[in-house]
Amino acid sequence: MKGPEAEFFDHLRAGKFMLQRIAGTGACVFYPRYLGAVAWEWVEASGDATVYSRTIIRQKPERGGDYCIAAVELAEGPRMLTRILGVPPDDVTIGMSVRASIEKPGWDNSDDNVIVFRPQVATHGA
Repeated sequence: MKGPEAEFFDHLRAGKFMLQRIAGTGACVFYPRYLGAVAWEWVEASGDATVYSRTIIRQKPERGGDYCIAAVELAEGPRMLTRILGVPPDDVTIGMSVRASIEKPGWDNSDDNVIVFRPQVATHGA
């Protein structure tokens, strides 16, 4: 039997951002964990989140330049640490709406998918 972390990464390799949900309460949890006798199920995350806090890692351009690490609060409730891409690091603000994206990062030698977030694109008339 696979553990929750291995199952999470299997979903991620398949291109799905999944969360554990406690069947009795509907509460979602992140990071995947063994929940003991609690009945839980996997549900696909909406991908919507809000920047809860952020910090900028300052690096020389030859080392990849500056980047933003943020704690985001998922629409489903839990928070997670992630990178914010698609916007200059100094432009990431607390309260900013962001959307999950499953990508191969390119910042390490790994071929694994990771979850990053990018600013939400405002839709007109919605």
